[in-house]
Amino acid sequence: MTISILAYDAETGTYGGAAATGNLCVGGWVLRGDAESGLSASQGSLPSTIWGTRVLDRMRAGLTAADAVSEIVGADAGRAHRQLAALDLQGGTGHFTGAASVPASGARQAPSVIVTGNLLSGEDVLDACLGAYLAGCGTMAERFVAALGAAAKAGGDSRGLLSAALLTVSRHAPPLDLRIDYSETPLQDLADLHRRAAGGAYSGWARLVPTLDAPERAPTP
Repeated sequence: MTISILAYDAETGTYGGAAATGNLCVGGWVLRGDAESGLSASQGSLPSTIWGTRVLDRMRAGLTAADAVSEIVGADAGRAHRQLAALDLQGGTGHFTGAASVPASGARQAPSVIVTGNLLSGEDVLDACLGAYLAGCGTMAERFVAALGAAAKAGGDSRGLLSAALLTVSRHAPPLDLRIDYSETPLQDLADLHRRAAGGAYSGWARLVPTLDAPERAPTP
């Protein structure tokens, strides 16, 4: 399977996404985003990284996620083999699932969150992913890890999972871009990597680097 989730947390001003698949390098293929454009997840049997980038351009120019997705996919004659989700800066969502997507495939939405997937064992995998995120506690990243785990437990992919990724962005913090490009246990490895990134010296250092809201941040002399 490839399953992805995009979400916006208005309370913290954080946008984020996570994904897992039975192929390599899901982060590089699927997830794109920044705090001046929004987020995208482009996947499918023949995924288009061009879609993922161009939908961000349209949202940065002011289009809603739904309008941006419609514009991007409508211009591609190969769209039947692709899937796209987008999340705009207001938390609006848009999605497209091509008619030739490998079943089970589809999308689930709630306010400011969208889950998309293909090559799933069943559509209940989508429900499990969304439900776990909505019911989760902790940081957005922790809820993403739980959501991917719930999706896998709900049936996941008969091929097994080989890669997983997590991306969070905001105006007040540096991006957190974590990728497990190949592993027999990618979800566990992603959770372990997140724990390392969220604490210790790395976390302390990350709080000192420039952000969109503090572009000239540097140590005080």
